[in-house]
Amino acid sequence: MKQQENRRSVFKKIGLSLAGILGYGVAKAASNSIPMEVAPQKEVFDVVTDQDGVPLFSGGVKYGNLLFVAGKGAHFDGDIKSHVDHVLKELEKELVKHGSSMEKVLKVNVYLADLADYNGLNEVYRGRFGKNPPVRTTVATYGGVPGNSLVEMDCIAAI
Repeated sequence: MKQQENRRSVFKKIGLSLAGILGYGVAKAASNSIPMEVAPQKEVFDVVTDQDGVPLFSGGVKYGNLLFVAGKGAHFDGDIKSHVDHVLKELEKELVKHGSSMEKVLKVNVYLADLADYNGLNEVYRGRFGKNPPVRTTVATYGGVPGNSLVEMDCIAAI
């Protein structure tokens, strides 16, 4: 019986240590000292609505120590390089505004209106996320990017 209690105690300590390493909030229940995970709160911002005021999507979401930024485009006349520069600056503004930075970006999705703009994208994109760039997916869209932008990007970052 004593050996079984010791095993439980060891497993409990290992579980708490792993929870701390992984960044989960752990609280002890007041009545019986059993650890409970504290769920992160979802915080949305810049909600876009339809013509009837019904929410369509959020411009961003904070969840735990992650920040999800919705797609940014460049809705003006210009070439791919000016559009990419504009979009990256807009992403950076959102990141900083919500407690992150370009260096903390983990994932970027890039949507090109034309795959022929891939090299121009890379010329401007190169180095914008520091020495350790994020994971990136780049696709060419069928039918173009909404708002006649030549590029749209969204990202996920740490806070």
